[in-house]
Amino acid sequence: MSRIKRIVWPQVVLFGDSITQFSFQAHGWGSEIANRLARKCDVVNRGLSGYNTRWARIVLPRIIPSQCGANPHIAAVTVFFGANDCSLEDKNPQQHISIQEYRENLKEITQYLASVGVSNDKVIFITPPPLHEAAWEKECVLKGSALNRLNSVVGQYAEACVQTAGQCGVDVLDLWTLMQKDGQDFTIYLSDGLHLSERGNQLVAEHLWNLLESRVAELPFILPYWGDIDPKSPETSLLCDCALEK
Repeated sequence: MSRIKRIVWPQVVLFGDSITQFSFQAHGWGSEIANRLARKCDVVNRGLSGYNTRWARIVLPRIIPSQCGANPHIAAVTVFFGANDCSLEDKNPQQHISIQEYRENLKEITQYLASVGVSNDKVIFITPPPLHEAAWEKECVLKGSALNRLNSVVGQYAEACVQTAGQCGVDVLDLWTLMQKDGQDFTIYLSDGLHLSERGNQLVAEHLWNLLESRVAELPFILPYWGDIDPKSPETSLLCDCALEK
């Protein structure tokens, strides 16, 4: 009996903090991207709630290993950190990362990805969204702490993310600027002052897809449409290399 060739599905890896982890919830931006790529690509959620770029840099080799042959074809990786890095040092020292280290960590993440075959043209940075301080302060009080982030400081990290993306030669989705464009009320995009609402998830999905689409446009439709399968000899359609259809 001939050996059946395994199908290796390409991947889009979503790497980030809680805003990424929660993106597979109902109406989440990750779910929307996965739906658009059904039968073409696996969308892999590697969101890690509460993580900053220091911890992300350390665990990345465990998520996308360097061993030859360990990785499937990766079409794109989103790098979505900063919402925890920007915590105020005196209020939340555990998660706080300085802007300078934030920049360096993003660079190291990009360099590591390049070293395992994920070139810079496949990487997309996403800045943290703006922070609604009044709403987030209520969340902090409920947890017994003072307000531990400021929107002006988030903006500094978002700017650093944009600048670092330019230095690394990767695309960037600047949510902090986009959500506040023309002085609009950005609170509609947030559920608790920091995380995304349904409207916010829709916005991220729409604008991220604009950046992703060119990277995944040539991915084949995996396995034939059911109407194209020969019912008398299905193996002919399903077990050959042509099972990956353009």
